[in-house]
Amino acid sequence: MDRIKIMQAQIKVPQNKEDVKELLETLCRTAADEKADLLSLPEMFCCPYQSSLFPLYAEPEGGRLYSLCSALAKEYGLYLSAGSMPESADGRVYNTAYVFDRAGNQIAKHRKMHMFDINIRSGQAFRESDTLSPGSKSTVFDTEFGKMGLCVCFDFRFPELGRIMAVNGAKLVLCPAAFNMTTGPAHWELMFRAEAMFNQYYCIGTAPALDSSASYHSWGHSIAVSPWGEVISQMGTEEGHQFVELDLSLAESVRSQLPLLANRRTDVYSLTEL
Repeated sequence: MDRIKIMQAQIKVPQNKEDVKELLETLCRTAADEKADLLSLPEMFCCPYQSSLFPLYAEPEGGRLYSLCSALAKEYGLYLSAGSMPESADGRVYNTAYVFDRAGNQIAKHRKMHMFDINIRSGQAFRESDTLSPGSKSTVFDTEFGKMGLCVCFDFRFPELGRIMAVNGAKLVLCPAAFNMTTGPAHWELMFRAEAMFNQYYCIGTAPALDSSASYHSWGHSIAVSPWGEVISQMGTEEGHQFVELDLSLAESVRSQLPLLANRRTDVYSLTEL
């Protein structure tokens, strides 16, 4: 099966943990009613994007929120790309993305590898590394539709990671993200189109909606891009959702017509994971 219908949920992040359950149930019900195969959530969909709050919201793998996501995926028969959430483990906190299958089984886990530590002149400053630790593995996983990759926001700015996911067979990459009002207008669409074009896979970027009352202002603009680098659909800054229907066989078609991956000069250069 190559065709997949995805619902991207561009939500305002709840300030209260107790509001997350009701929101997730509503989103899963909407996705199921529209016969979506996969529901995609944003980065830190359950926690305000603020370094000092990540440890306070963090839960271990298998915790309350993790178990809720697993149960809802099973109840509604959906693949659930559960954005990312703060994960506590071994005295550290990670920005972690999980994917659950239709039976509620975890089929992918990715800890954000590249910390969002920036200081843009006359723009945004942020330091994830004040409270978060980086992951150390790329993530590609199997589904009934084919192989998919998974990364989190700032990760996708590093082309080595995008290429590793392509070489490892990904035909679609899920990227929960939260660009801000400085980096979003400059690089959001550019990044997703570039990664899709260079690696010839679909890119799905799902972001929180802009919330002017929050301390961090997300650019929103959840986006879906084809393996040819074309924007299929893109939202604005507002809260809502969009559906995209994709044919993953297009990735192989594009790769056969314009064989970028096959023509790499691995006798001259190489890209490996340690």
